[in-house]
Amino acid sequence: MNRVYGRKARDMASVLAKRLSQISILIVLVSFASVVALADEHGGDSVWTTDVAVDTLWVLIAGMLVFFMNAGFGCVEAGFCRAKNAVNILGKNFVVFGISSIAFWIIGWAIMFGEGNSFMGTTGWFIAGADNSPVTGDAYNGVYDSISWTGIPLFAKFFFQLVFAGTAATIVSGCVAERIHYKSYMAFTVVLVAISYPITGHWIWGGGWLANMGMWDFAGSTVVHSVGGWAGLAGIILLGPRLGKYRDDGSVSPIPGHSMALAFLGGMILWLGWFGFNPGSTMGISGEGAKSVAHIVVTTNLSCAAGLLTATIVSWLVLGKPDFSMTVNGALAGLVAITAPCAFVNPIPSVIIGIIAGILVVFSVLCFDKIHIDDPVGALSVHLTNGIWGTLAVGLFAKASLGGIGVDGLFYGGGVGLLVNQFIGVIAVGAFTLVLALIVWAVIKAIFGLRVDQETETTGLDITEMGMEAYPSESPLG
Repeated sequence: MNRVYGRKARDMASVLAKRLSQISILIVLVSFASVVALADEHGGDSVWTTDVAVDTLWVLIAGMLVFFMNAGFGCVEAGFCRAKNAVNILGKNFVVFGISSIAFWIIGWAIMFGEGNSFMGTTGWFIAGADNSPVTGDAYNGVYDSISWTGIPLFAKFFFQLVFAGTAATIVSGCVAERIHYKSYMAFTVVLVAISYPITGHWIWGGGWLANMGMWDFAGSTVVHSVGGWAGLAGIILLGPRLGKYRDDGSVSPIPGHSMALAFLGGMILWLGWFGFNPGSTMGISGEGAKSVAHIVVTTNLSCAAGLLTATIVSWLVLGKPDFSMTVNGALAGLVAITAPCAFVNPIPSVIIGIIAGILVVFSVLCFDKIHIDDPVGALSVHLTNGIWGTLAVGLFAKASLGGIGVDGLFYGGGVGLLVNQFIGVIAVGAFTLVLALIVWAVIKAIFGLRVDQETETTGLDITEMGMEAYPSESPLG
């Protein structure tokens, strides 16, 4: 009888999954048809053309993929950490986007993309101010000239940039996992997304001094990933390592994660989400934009594949076993490293970038442990180490003929000029973010406290900080 019910349940689940898939496809098709029809209604002289509709739909869908990466980060972090802290970790990765949405709407967007000076934007608070998007180029009239190169509505631009800001804050969560107060992390997220991330983002993407100098970061190896890594490093320095992580003689005492299944799921979600992260940064797909999107999808995927395979092999050779956590982080390292150069390099360099990323992530994890920088999920090795590598890779492998950058990298006869610019950008963003983050973490520590007490850390943050467990044992009374 149980087998019959089980078979019926599986059949019903299969039918439901099929229906949901069909409904999802129908929603996308209806949405596409609707925006195209709306564009056509305005007539041939309107700026609201079919191309604008197609580009807008593409950017919004890509943004939604990046938004879903929050689920991936949550699963990876929870899986790599202990079960007693799972709810706390999932809570951080859920609440972070709510905080980011409000902070970036009120302040962050204006600082990053509003008109101002080479250091920061000073107009456009609450996404206000003049703007005639989707008009582009010389015909654009508004306070967001730095992002007027894409012909989509203002709110579509905002949403896509918002999900990137949320990603930077999520990276920090992994660095400080298993020993930080929930409220302290929330407070830091406000400052990071409202002030720190937008300032350095303005330097590179908002028409600031690094952009004017000639630094390039297509989708955010530095703008997003290194910034999250530097901010997380500051938190680790002030927090110190988890209890029991390092023995009295200084050797490492591994603290294994509780669920490689969650880590697997999170890794796959992030891999999928990166097909919105990098290709979506074209912020358009009509015309020749389609060619760029397809190119970036391939370079992104190849670097990821090379990174995960290399990290697996290297960990096998160094550690004696093909450590699955290194495999997952190898994939993410390849993705982070290709984020800056994805539009500027051909497939062969993208594989080389991924191979180097896979090597770096393994030895970076071991190096950080050796100097007692306790990074529970390897976020520094993935996002900081390989954010730096990916940014420098632009200066080595960029090819001007691919379009968008206008200058060749060192290995294509362009000399060291671009590489020097990339290096200056890495140092400038790193120094600013690290110093500011140390100050902010110190202030938060003085006001709220930063690290939970020993008893709380031993018991687990789920019971003490959150008042619930991810895996409660059943009561004898049911």
